[in-house]
Amino acid sequence: MTIKTILLLIPLLPLIGSLIAGLLRHQIGRAGAHWVTILAVAGSCVLSCYVAWEVFFNDMEVLNYSVYTWAVTDGLRFEVGFLIDSLTALMMVVVTFVSFMVHVYTIGYMHDDPGYQRFFSYINLFTFAMLMLVMANNFMQLFFGWEAVGLVSYLLIGFWFKKDSAVRANLKAFLVNRVGDFGFLLGIAGVVYYMGTLDYAEAFAAAPAVEGMTMSIFGGAEWQVMTVICICLFIGAMGKSAQAPLHVWLPDSMEGPTPISALIHAATMVTAGIFMVARLSPMFEMSVTALSFILVIGAITALFMGLIGIVQNDIKRVVAYSTLSQLGYMTVALGASAYSVAIFHLMTHAFFKALLFLGAGSVIIALHHKQDMREMGGLRKFMPITAATAWIGSLALIGFPFFSGFYSKDMIIEAVKLAERPGVGFAVFAVYAGVFVTALYSFRMLYLAFHGPTRMDAETASHAHESPWVVTVPLILLAIPSVFIGYLTVEPLLFGGALSDAIFVREAHDVVAELGHHFHGAFAFGLHGFVTPVFLLAMAGVATSTVIYLFKPEIAATIKQRAHLIWAILDKKYGFDELYQKVFAGGGLMIASGLSRGGDRFLIDGLVVNGSARLVEKFSRLMRHTQTGFLFHYAFAMIVGLVAILAAFVLLR
Repeated sequence: MTIKTILLLIPLLPLIGSLIAGLLRHQIGRAGAHWVTILAVAGSCVLSCYVAWEVFFNDMEVLNYSVYTWAVTDGLRFEVGFLIDSLTALMMVVVTFVSFMVHVYTIGYMHDDPGYQRFFSYINLFTFAMLMLVMANNFMQLFFGWEAVGLVSYLLIGFWFKKDSAVRANLKAFLVNRVGDFGFLLGIAGVVYYMGTLDYAEAFAAAPAVEGMTMSIFGGAEWQVMTVICICLFIGAMGKSAQAPLHVWLPDSMEGPTPISALIHAATMVTAGIFMVARLSPMFEMSVTALSFILVIGAITALFMGLIGIVQNDIKRVVAYSTLSQLGYMTVALGASAYSVAIFHLMTHAFFKALLFLGAGSVIIALHHKQDMREMGGLRKFMPITAATAWIGSLALIGFPFFSGFYSKDMIIEAVKLAERPGVGFAVFAVYAGVFVTALYSFRMLYLAFHGPTRMDAETASHAHESPWVVTVPLILLAIPSVFIGYLTVEPLLFGGALSDAIFVREAHDVVAELGHHFHGAFAFGLHGFVTPVFLLAMAGVATSTVIYLFKPEIAATIKQRAHLIWAILDKKYGFDELYQKVFAGGGLMIASGLSRGGDRFLIDGLVVNGSARLVEKFSRLMRHTQTGFLFHYAFAMIVGLVAILAAFVLLR
């Protein structure tokens, strides 16, 4: 089997599995649906690991080729093509492995759901869409994968379509992402207009010639073309990767089943924007303005979305706001030109965030779909495996030394400190403050769910027990890389040149190279982590959470009472939902109502349709008086008409 055949099978296997599970669900039954889809994604995962082995350990050359040419017009080629380099190989392994774990976990979580086969069909299709996105070698295929993951996420967020909240959530996700995708399309249009191609390699080769060009947008002001293109492309990433202010859809996506929450938040949809910016690094490096914009947006998201997590009581929403915050950290790294560090955090985050989501789902299963942490407590006695893996995921999330999240998060903070561009001062403050906030809400969740007194009612407590093996085994398998993957990969990915074939950084912006001068191995870096300000901030967050939520819970009520205004702002999520509802949705309704009254009722119905009818009616009434029935009247009219015609003929002659 050739390497190109293997590469073709990697996305096609999940697509075939999805079609079989979806179209033949009655013939293959429930067991057939999960076996077909799990084997498909397992095969894709094995083949992805083989490709990654060839890329990272056997120095396989970069493959950039066309699989199928759809159309050629005026020299512009619309193709399906693959670009296989280190970045692609890494993303393929992350996507397929996390997806494989989610598929297995789904057997237990969705066991009694009537849409069992439909769900497996959807998540296989989700995996196919994300693989097509990361393997693309051109903007057309990138956009196809981009929209395909958006479509399937719409179907999965609203999977329980009989719930009004689920229907509203998937519509919200769809509409907000359309805003981002409009910017994304403008960015791609800019690439086509100024570079004349959709192919990555050709666009990167043409970019230097565009770097000095300017364009006029508003009031004659000149903008750098590359800045406009990159900001438009990043607006697409803001929607897909839920950066403020286009973040509002992501917490509501928790209305979907927990397995898809893990898949959306860990390895697929929300990481697409981070991957896209890293993939297009040769273009983004040409605009410091665009990078500064990315830096500030990421810093805002990292800090302010994390703060909302402190006041959430739904266990899944705490993890959701954590995802928003961590995506902000990745975006900050992109803005600092530390693209490899952003991808490194994307990878480590995929494992421990999938672990936390699936752990939350395990708790929800045990408590018969109760999600309010105020009705939990003491679950470690009933669910020791879930509790242990939740601790591992939380320690990785807060960046405890030697856990995977420590290496990637600390590298982001160090990289931002070295960056030299507008917005760095605020970004440094935000990522440091975010460390304390992350530790605070992470351990709040641990204590409220797994420790302290049991707050469950007697009936719920009588049914609480550890989840079945199809749930706990994926938790254990995700916990292992959540501990070790950062230690094992930090040096080759960041300082060993493993991603150098895929990511371009200008020498003046290369903060990762500067970090390499001070890096003396993963073990030494881990030891040093115990004496850094980041560790002290994290431990301060843990200590604060321990005192408030484990030993003196009455303090939380006192803080809420005394700081009720701040608490209300966080509880209302800064009012973004209300703002969008009143300004955009309400404004849209007002405009539509005005157009309906002024345009439809007055202009079209009143003047054009009914007005023309009234005009005909009035004219007919007038003409009716000429129809007297007397012959001499008609003869007189004919003579007058003949005289008028003759007079006109004489005058015109």
